[in-house]
Amino acid sequence: MITRTCAHELSVISVSHSLCLEIMRRFLLLYATQKGQAKAIAEEIHEQAAAHGFSADLHCISESDEYDLNTETAPVVVVVSTTGTGDPPDTARKFVKDIHDKTLPADFFAHLRYGLLGLGDSEYTYFCNGGKVIDKRLQELGARHFYDTGHADDCVGLELVVEPWIAGLWTALTKHFKSSGGQEEMNGALPSASNTLLKPEMLHMESQIELLRLDDSRGRDSEVLEQGEVNRSDSSTSVKELEPSLVRSIPPLSQASLSIPALPPEYLQVHLRESLGQEESQESVTSLDPVFQVPISKAIQLTADDAIKTTLLLELDISTTGFSYQPGDAFNVICPNSDSEVHSLLQRLQLADQREHRVFLEIKADTKKKGAVLPQHVPEGRSLQFILTWCLEIRSIPKKAFVRALADYTSDSAEKRRLQELCSKQGASDYALYVRDAAACLLDLLLAFPSCHPPLGLLLEHLPKLQPRPYSCASSGLCHPDKLRFVFNIVEFPKSEAVVLRRGVCTGWLATLADPLLQPNTEASQADNREDWAPKVSISPRAVNSFHLPSDHSAPVIMVGPGTGIAPFIGFLQHREKLQEQHPDGSFGAMWLFFGCRHKDRDYLFREELQHFLARGILTHLKVSFSRETPVGEAAALAKYVQDNLQLHSQELARLLLEEDGCIYVCGDAKNMAKDVNDALAEIISREAGVDKLEAMKTLATLKEEKRYLQDIWS
Repeated sequence: MITRTCAHELSVISVSHSLCLEIMRRFLLLYATQKGQAKAIAEEIHEQAAAHGFSADLHCISESDEYDLNTETAPVVVVVSTTGTGDPPDTARKFVKDIHDKTLPADFFAHLRYGLLGLGDSEYTYFCNGGKVIDKRLQELGARHFYDTGHADDCVGLELVVEPWIAGLWTALTKHFKSSGGQEEMNGALPSASNTLLKPEMLHMESQIELLRLDDSRGRDSEVLEQGEVNRSDSSTSVKELEPSLVRSIPPLSQASLSIPALPPEYLQVHLRESLGQEESQESVTSLDPVFQVPISKAIQLTADDAIKTTLLLELDISTTGFSYQPGDAFNVICPNSDSEVHSLLQRLQLADQREHRVFLEIKADTKKKGAVLPQHVPEGRSLQFILTWCLEIRSIPKKAFVRALADYTSDSAEKRRLQELCSKQGASDYALYVRDAAACLLDLLLAFPSCHPPLGLLLEHLPKLQPRPYSCASSGLCHPDKLRFVFNIVEFPKSEAVVLRRGVCTGWLATLADPLLQPNTEASQADNREDWAPKVSISPRAVNSFHLPSDHSAPVIMVGPGTGIAPFIGFLQHREKLQEQHPDGSFGAMWLFFGCRHKDRDYLFREELQHFLARGILTHLKVSFSRETPVGEAAALAKYVQDNLQLHSQELARLLLEEDGCIYVCGDAKNMAKDVNDALAEIISREAGVDKLEAMKTLATLKEEKRYLQDIWS
């Protein structure tokens, strides 16, 4: 219930609003996205702009025919993600290339005022580098900030930086317009009902009223929750004694007034039509080009049955395709969602009986979403089952805007309050703990909150595109003609209170496909013509990278790859072996490999192959670390991890890198290993070259620029 004071404030707002029409101030809003996060954040800025008295002209940075920075006089806001090991997203490649034209004068963008928000993951060495590259170049060309750059970290939660950065943007824009001549007219238009704004004090009144509304509903929700507990005959536990979880909170959050995000405007109208019985293929579910469907010709389990992680090697037959690769390349696997999860989601949405119905979308006629467009990753006329299986990332962690929208379709007041808490500013830590860190997905939320019944259109608006999964090539075409090998761990997510035990979307699917080939007594493993039994996967090449052997065969090569990070180096060694056979009198540099695993007898991947390469002199130095073995000898005790082994050979490594133009390659986990290896290299250079840490870091940066320090890492 709204108090008399609040009602009075509402009337003041209404009168003031009618008396204080102001021209909306325009800014250009650009985004460069790889998986959709930057686009979603830019759209959120776009939606909030009008409420703050601004008009945002929203474009993907690749749409260069829709805007012109050369003549742009309005302030520019840019949201940029990072992909690969620090590259700008694919949508920004042309833009980055254009602004790096060396013929551009130093004052080319002197007229430009901008603010930039970079997205990244601090588990990777080149944190937010996609945004940093653009930011640095714009300033080199004379552009200046009207608002400080933000760097959001997906490792701890993008929202921790994104939300305050957006909140501060409106003040920065207001100051910019005031300093550049006050209220600027948009395209010379006169004030109208469509381009008005509320004064800041009026916006504050509205927000206070929203808080009071939530506070009032909180009281009712708390009463419902407490009454429910008291009425349980077998319960002697009070609400205050309950442990917090995904579905419940404790004070002070459970008693707090909440500040929740604005409700995203819905814009999709879904029509389900009965199928006419036509068959569906997997074609055209991805924008990747080209795509090759190839059979799995071999599957090998590389780890012992009692290893902590199960590692598989799969071999693909590419003989009938035009697919080609070099050792060190990566490729995409186009994978589906789990059949069981799709089935569970359809059941929970009460759409199981319509799974074969065809989906047709249109923009709602009355939508308030500006610039609404149909999602390109949802093909028209495909079945609902097909779309949930091949097109949507149903495992994605719901963003706060999605949680906010789900709350409005939740009938139970206690459940609705909890969803509001999870998307609120006050509930940020609970969202991080029970949603993001727990890797909770839409299905988890729907099962945890039974009274939530969202329409299908809402899901299609918020679920992102199902992304292909990248893998490193673990073979050489010289050694295995017409074959492509790769290695992966079967990822398993631990079960929590509200999240069931699951395998990785792609690795779980691949493991299921490979299972008949791994069993010794199945028809598939014993068939003379395995092609008849071979399951097929769709693959596509990834953008050309520089993670390749040096063109100068005499250059020393240092490889660091614990666990499945060894994959590309097996391809390197196979390739080098064939090259040396073809050129017995050639000059070939030393090859060092630093490998690490937990146990010598459980997960020492490719042990026999590595011993073969060592015996033939292809691999000149093999240094292996066992992190869970009881150390034998002083050196073993000091070399628990690959970075420890690097330190033990610091003199040789410094000589190879600083005096002999050697190349170092690092492949594997970004979260700890890549950082630790980088720190170890900095210490080695500092110690052996007799320079301070800063100078050592500059040396590493130079090696990276020269493509002599290369990384292929993942989170």
